[in-house]
Amino acid sequence: MKKAIILFAVALLNTAAFAQTTWTNDKMHSKLGFTITHLSVSDVDGIFTDFTCTITASKPDFSDAKFALTVNATSVNTDVDYRDKDLRSASYFDVAKYPTITFTSTGVSTVSANHYKLSGNLTLHGVTKPVTLDLWYRGTITNPMSKKDDAGFKLTGTINRTDFGIAPNAPNAMLSTDVVINANGEFAKQ
Repeated sequence: MKKAIILFAVALLNTAAFAQTTWTNDKMHSKLGFTITHLSVSDVDGIFTDFTCTITASKPDFSDAKFALTVNATSVNTDVDYRDKDLRSASYFDVAKYPTITFTSTGVSTVSANHYKLSGNLTLHGVTKPVTLDLWYRGTITNPMSKKDDAGFKLTGTINRTDFGIAPNAPNAMLSTDVVINANGEFAKQ
């Protein structure tokens, strides 16, 4: 009986130690990227250089995590100035009218150990749609520089640009409707 009480107390302390923690992405070690196919033969990669993501969770495996992402759409960068200006124009992201892209998670479901389906609402180009992406929790470690806990995540998935009104008249043979999302993040415990 005494052993059961001790085990219960340890489990309760472990749960309390992790109760509703908040994590914020480390901008130097986080990347939000995308890939789209051009003319059916070449992939074009891009990133957003200005974004903030926070995670709240009460479980150490992040199986109950809630994600909130805010992206400055003007920060789109494909390493080609002309293309980046075009992407910021009304023909694509229309950043003058829609300067922010957001994602708010609505649920996490377990696929296997540390692998999840992350569901949420993506707002892009003034349109909000539900999306489901693949999330891999890569682990938590004490950062030797900051002495704080850091957690790592990889997020992948595909969205349809026309669902969000992005270049709806561009044929798929010219610009793929599918856009692959590829994000890696290191998050510091607050």
